[in-house]
Amino acid sequence: MSRSPSFSVKPELSLKPDPELLQQWVVAFCTIRFDLEQGQLIEECYPPGCLTHDEELEVAYSSFPDSVSQHQNRSSIHDCIFFFRFQRQRTAPQGNVSSSEITEVDDKRITSKHTEEKVLQSSKSSIVRDSRYLYGYVFNRQRHDERLKRGGEQKSVVILSHSPYSSVFRPLLQIMGPLYFDVGKKAIEHIAAYVSTWPSPVPGKLMELPIGNAMLKVNLPPAHSLPLEGGIVFEESAASVAPFLPNNQSVPQGLFHDSDLFGTFRGLLLQLWVLWELLLIGEPILVIAPTPPQCCEAVASLVSLIAPLLCSIDFRPYFTIHDPEFRHLNSLKEGDTFPPLVLGVTNLFFLKALRHIPHIVSVGSPAPNSNRVAFASRASSGKVSGRPEGFGLQQLSHKLSPSNLLNVVKLRRDGPLCLMTEHKEAIWSSYAATTKPDTSILNRLIDAGMSPRVEESMSVVNNEILRRHFLELTTNFLSPFGPYFWTTAASEGSSPFADPPSLPPFNADEFLSILSARGVGKFLSKRMRSNWLDLYRRFLKGPNFMPWFQRRRAAAEQEQHRLWRQARMRTDIHQLISKMSELEIVDTFNAIERHLMQEVQLQESGQPAADSAETCQKLKGDLQAVFNVLPKDLQQLLLFNPERAALLQGSPQLTKSPGLPQVEVGVTPSTPTK
Repeated sequence: MSRSPSFSVKPELSLKPDPELLQQWVVAFCTIRFDLEQGQLIEECYPPGCLTHDEELEVAYSSFPDSVSQHQNRSSIHDCIFFFRFQRQRTAPQGNVSSSEITEVDDKRITSKHTEEKVLQSSKSSIVRDSRYLYGYVFNRQRHDERLKRGGEQKSVVILSHSPYSSVFRPLLQIMGPLYFDVGKKAIEHIAAYVSTWPSPVPGKLMELPIGNAMLKVNLPPAHSLPLEGGIVFEESAASVAPFLPNNQSVPQGLFHDSDLFGTFRGLLLQLWVLWELLLIGEPILVIAPTPPQCCEAVASLVSLIAPLLCSIDFRPYFTIHDPEFRHLNSLKEGDTFPPLVLGVTNLFFLKALRHIPHIVSVGSPAPNSNRVAFASRASSGKVSGRPEGFGLQQLSHKLSPSNLLNVVKLRRDGPLCLMTEHKEAIWSSYAATTKPDTSILNRLIDAGMSPRVEESMSVVNNEILRRHFLELTTNFLSPFGPYFWTTAASEGSSPFADPPSLPPFNADEFLSILSARGVGKFLSKRMRSNWLDLYRRFLKGPNFMPWFQRRRAAAEQEQHRLWRQARMRTDIHQLISKMSELEIVDTFNAIERHLMQEVQLQESGQPAADSAETCQKLKGDLQAVFNVLPKDLQQLLLFNPERAALLQGSPQLTKSPGLPQVEVGVTPSTPTK
């Protein structure tokens, strides 16, 4: 991102916000004040009327740090940036099964039932405004002034969006937050005007977004990582069909690719492989941190850990007791099943309220006194050496020393309630991981020392090392499913007008049996214990498998449809039918007619493909070419259908059908597309 420090509002600027274009990126801008008598109050919401009363309350309660989570910062101003996610209360029809509803593979056999019409419709990019979740990106300012009640005041500026574009909205808040506190609500209209001039978001691409005299250069997460909420559909490329490692490592492969994975879990690096498995199989996790920025960064890092897998579990980067779902979670007793979710909290009350949640992770450290924007726990949360060194065998031996082993035993004995007296980085879980920590990866990580500038640059390097490893780990784990997404192109000499073959059917038991006999491959066999097949069983029954499999399946069907459509455009119809019997020619006529009707229906629905007009012209020519070689009696019989007769109109040759008006039928030149 390039940003000029001289950014300012220009009074002569004539830009006006366009609410419709603004909705491509932002649902609303809100400013919220903490009032001692009335609590959280929304002062401004632009555009007005876009939130329900319940949603306004949800946004207001989620936009301030818990009082118990705040350190004693006596500087005059303290700013922080964090984000939250909450479920909308509107009862709009959903375009995807919710993550909490998918807990096991009920129907183990999955066949290719998508018709060509559905594939055509799903291939179009469309945006439906009523998504199931909203993301709130918060710039919070605490101003300490002994002359005010309770010695200070709090105020938050919030950007609400349908999309998890943290790489866009965090740097935007860096500009918008201070600007609002300088010039007031004019800043909101000014920023809204610039955002409404942005082009439509293109998932997986590097975008340049102007904002005043600044330019945000951001990578958006790829389409296959974005949840299908409320029918939001983006066209997915063929590259995302099969689970292979990407050629370009700079392109993000999942959500929150900019999160500080290394900085957040620096004190728990050995546990990353346990956390990877817990996310993979969709286990409920409670993440607790001292501050909202550290808390939401930890949740975002966990979600990014399983890229390129579509994360279908519910995740809440910053969760408070005011969330409507808290009552249900609080009512769960020992032995009850928690829904698959990742909750990020700062309020220690959750340790008692959700004491039966099976996995608890404590990260971060109480933030030092600072008046700079805190994105996350960028500072080291463990001991820092004065020179660069690895995090591998040397630190492993230190962590396995007798004194540290005693501390681990004490932490387990005391349980997570020990955090009530002192914050510590730890994980409490009875889960036995299948994947072993990769010490070769840990050895490559660098401890940068005390310099914040060097620390930040080294953190970038370490994040790339870790993200590359877990991307490779997840990709290899998903690779056995690759054959179920393989597409088949029309073979040379065969008719591309026939229906393409169905993708291979999937059966969970058969898959596990074949995988057990074949083995998991060299990459995973070196890194997993002998019970690796159990991890696949859990994955198949977990909430992440079915949504991911269906998305990949739909993308594969879309790709196969594209290949066969291209083959029809390249086919020389005269050469093709010259080798056919009369019965095969009749079948070809019916097939071409069906494809042509589908293209016409798409045009009438307002969702045509880019080359739809060219395709219709080619198919009409092919249809008439096949019609002209049919016997005359069959031609006249076919023309009794008015729709078919209309498709065959438009040529100089005249055919008279008994009892019907004259219909022009003839040959329109059909030239195959090169």
